[in-house]
Amino acid sequence: MSSAHTPESSPVAGAPRPIRSYVLRQGRLTPAQERAFAEHWAHYGLEPAGTPRDFDAVFGRRADRVLEIGFGNGEALRFAAGNEPQRDFIGIEVHRPGVGRLLNALAADGAGNVRVYNHDAVEVLERDIADASLAEVRIYFPDPWHKKRHGKRRLIQPAFARLLARKLAPGGLLHLATDWEPYAEHMWDVLDAEPAFENRAGPRDWFARPSWRPETHFEARGLRLGHGVWDLLYLRREEP
Repeated sequence: MSSAHTPESSPVAGAPRPIRSYVLRQGRLTPAQERAFAEHWAHYGLEPAGTPRDFDAVFGRRADRVLEIGFGNGEALRFAAGNEPQRDFIGIEVHRPGVGRLLNALAADGAGNVRVYNHDAVEVLERDIADASLAEVRIYFPDPWHKKRHGKRRLIQPAFARLLARKLAPGGLLHLATDWEPYAEHMWDVLDAEPAFENRAGPRDWFARPSWRPETHFEARGLRLGHGVWDLLYLRREEP
C-alpha cells in the first residue's frame, strides 16, 4: 500500500514537523529501475515547480486531468492511461522503486498521457496544482495505519479533504478504495461531514469496484479469503 503526506501546514523554521502518513523505506533500486530514471525521467517525470503548473503545455493539449495519489507500483495508473486515452493522468508517489517500475512500463507502452512526481503529495497539491483544475482524484488503498494511536497518520483527514475539494473542479470525482473496514468507516466520518462533497452511493455507503479501477493481485487474494473492499465515490458539489 502506498500513501502520501497528511494535510498539515508546510514546515517553517521553528515549527513542529508535520505528521507524515508514510514511512519512507526506499530500499535499493534494481538495475532496471535505475535505468528507468536515467532514460525516462526526463520525459515522464516532473519536479515540483512551487507554482501552479501549466499542464496544457506539459501534455501538449487540453483534456480532463486525473490525479492518482500514492500509485505504488503504478498498476492502476498504467491501466488508466491505456483505458482512458482521452484523459491526462498525473501520478504522485514517494517511493522510488515503484516510480522506476512505472517509468519502464510507460515507456514500454509508449504512453503519452501520464506524468509523475516522486515527491510529497500535499506539497504538490498545494503548490503545483491550480484550484478547481482536476476532473478526478484517485486514492487507492492508502496505508490504513491499523493501530489506534497511529490514527492521525491516516491520509484522509478533514484538512486534506478540504484541500482536495479546492483542487477538484465542481462536479469532479473523488474515488477512494480500501480493504480495511475501519478505514472505510474513518473515510465516511471525514468525507460525509465535508460540505463540499456528496457521497454518490448515499451516506456511509459504497460501490462495487468500478470498471476503470483494475483489480490488483493483492486485492484478488484478499477477496478469495473473504476480505472486503470498499470503493467510495464522492462528487465535488457545484458551487452555490
